[in-house]
This record gives sequence, structure tokens and C-alpha cells, in this order.
Amino acid sequence: MRVLVTGGAGFIGSHIVDQLLSRGHQPFVVDDLSTGDRRNLPPDVPLYEVDICDGPGLAEVFDEVGPDWVCHQAAQMSVSRSMREPVFDAEINVMGLIRVFDNAARVKAEKIVFASSGGVLYGDVTTPASEESPIGPISPYGIAKWVGERYLKFYARERNLKGIAMRYANVFGPRQNPHGEAGVVAIFSQKMLAGEVATINGDGRYVRDYVYALDVARANVLALESDAEAPFLALNIGTGIGTDVNQLADLVRSEIQNLWNSSGHQRKIPDCLHGPARSGDLRSNLVSANRAQQVLGWQPSVSLKAGIRDTVTWFANQVARVQ
Repeated sequence: MRVLVTGGAGFIGSHIVDQLLSRGHQPFVVDDLSTGDRRNLPPDVPLYEVDICDGPGLAEVFDEVGPDWVCHQAAQMSVSRSMREPVFDAEINVMGLIRVFDNAARVKAEKIVFASSGGVLYGDVTTPASEESPIGPISPYGIAKWVGERYLKFYARERNLKGIAMRYANVFGPRQNPHGEAGVVAIFSQKMLAGEVATINGDGRYVRDYVYALDVARANVLALESDAEAPFLALNIGTGIGTDVNQLADLVRSEIQNLWNSSGHQRKIPDCLHGPARSGDLRSNLVSANRAQQVLGWQPSVSLKAGIRDTVTWFANQVARVQ
């Protein structure tokens, strides 16, 4: 199938492209490269350097590609920026999204899979939330994700296409951008590998459900390939296992120390500091992926420890290339 992946040069999107190729599909990427990187993509994958907020430019891409399926990953990803700049967040995460959905319907794409967020929709939950749990986003970012799901449901109902909203937990892995708030494993990895002090927001007792990027990419492709009859579905994609930020920092530190010890480096990682708490942060958030297992046959296959080991190794290799 011809698949247009928005944000496809980014962290999750590029892993989806890899999975699509491995399963014999033909991916095309639209990405303005504001956070994505062309080097994340195989050289023969077509890349259209277009902002999803550019209506005419986006329409040209859809006309040229004529996708069978659309995988919408492009987004403004910062919760704290959405708190400071709700208009900016809505321009990308609502208006940009509508342009993607509208063009998909216009060219008669069969299916849209959309990157939603279980990490913000359910509010504070201490046990894994199902898709039937009450929706209670507290940030403009979360509100926009909920609005995006409602628009996807509208397009599925009124424009004769299938829509699946993928409610991600906290995604981590290789290629994650360490310069934004969304990639705490990436941030810790970069800081600690450089021998710098990493900062933990608040007391660090913020519990999250961490799911590996390759597992998330696999879930997206399974959703695209799914023959589910419902015109619209929402699926949680996570592990249901909670880890707080202090524990996460210790895991990253341990993997880096093991990596250094195995290569003969005699270095010590500085202790983390605790900074101020961050506006909009939930205390606890976990999701249940039982429905994804039932509908897609999907379940996470990479443990947090193994995923952190792979992520740390990837970041260490990036440092070695620069040096």
C-alpha cells in the first residue's frame, strides 16, 4: 500500500517508515524538519519538506502521492509549551490535523491512523486506564489530542474512511530528540553520557508508563493493516507498568555505567539535581493495552531495561560519530 506518514522523519514516524518498508508497503513522508531529521530515513524514501499548516503545499503532496493510508504523527509535542502558547499548539495540533484529515478524505484514502496520547487524556490515574476510562485532559496539548480524536471520528463517519486513534503512553527509544521535554530518557542519556548533571523536575515521583518506540511503530503498522469493522477505534499503546522519574534516572545511569565499564572507561556520572516542578505534569499515568491485544494481536515485546540499554547504546554511538 501507498502510505503517507506525516512527521515521518521524526522519532516515532521514522520507525514507522522502517516497519512499513519491512512489511512491503511504500511509504512517503511529509515533514517540515523542524524537529525531524532526513538522516532518520532511508535515502530512497520520498520526503516532502512541507508544514502540515501549509494548506496549498499539503494538498499538492496528497495529490501527488495519492495515499491508500495515512499515518498522522506530525504534532507540536510539548505539554509545557501548550500551557504557555495554547494558540500555537492549536494551530498545529488542531488546524494542521484537520488539513491532513480533510486531504485524506478528499483523495479517498481508505484509512487514517492518528497519534493520540493516553499519557494526557486520562488525567491522573494510578491503575492502568482502559479506553472507557473518563477523559480529563488538563493541558491544551491534551485537549487538542481529544479534539483530534473527535475530528477523526467525524471523518470516519461522514467521509467513508476508517480511523484509528493510537493513545500512546510515554514513548522512548533511539532517535528521540533530547532537546525537548517529551524525551526524558533521551535527555538523561545525553546529559549523563556527556558527564553533565541531569535535572529531575520536582521530586521526581511522577509515575509514567514507558513503551519502546519499535513496539509503538509495530502497533501503528498493525493498525493500518487491520481489518477491524468499526469505522473508528481508540487503542491504548503502552505496558501498564509504572516507573517514576527517579527510578528511570537510576536505570539510565546504570546502563551508561555498565557501558563505560565494559569499554574500560573510568568515569563517574554526576548525581542528578532536582529542579522546580513543571506546570501541567500529572502525578501518575498508566494505560491498559488489552484492547490493542484483542484487536491487533499487539503487545509490548521490549522491556524498559532492554529498551533503555538500546537507547543508551544508540546515543553513545552518536557521540562517538561526532568525536
